[in-house]
Amino acid sequence: MPIKQLSAIELKSKIQEKEHLFLLDVREPFEFTHAHIDGSVLIPLNQIPQRLREIDMEQEVVLICHHGMRSMQAANFLAQVGFRNISNLVGGIDAWSIEVDSAVARY
Repeated sequence: MPIKQLSAIELKSKIQEKEHLFLLDVREPFEFTHAHIDGSVLIPLNQIPQRLREIDMEQEVVLICHHGMRSMQAANFLAQVGFRNISNLVGGIDAWSIEVDSAVARY
């Protein structure tokens, strides 16, 4: 089953509609400190296998990284272990900063 690709604008409207989302940021802590989407949860990519219990299978999980590559890796992993409702933020936090919230720092 292909992973849904979500644009920054689509994610913004899901957040505004108050959809029940689990925003999973898979970057490193220093990146998250520099820039993140409010309400997102940081679990670095290399920690996901050990921290699966922290991710809500009942919610739509939106994966976020810098440009969308690491989050796609995480999305594929989650799909392999049984998650069904997964989306990847295309262009990552960088696209979010450009298209949605310029207050989020670019790096």
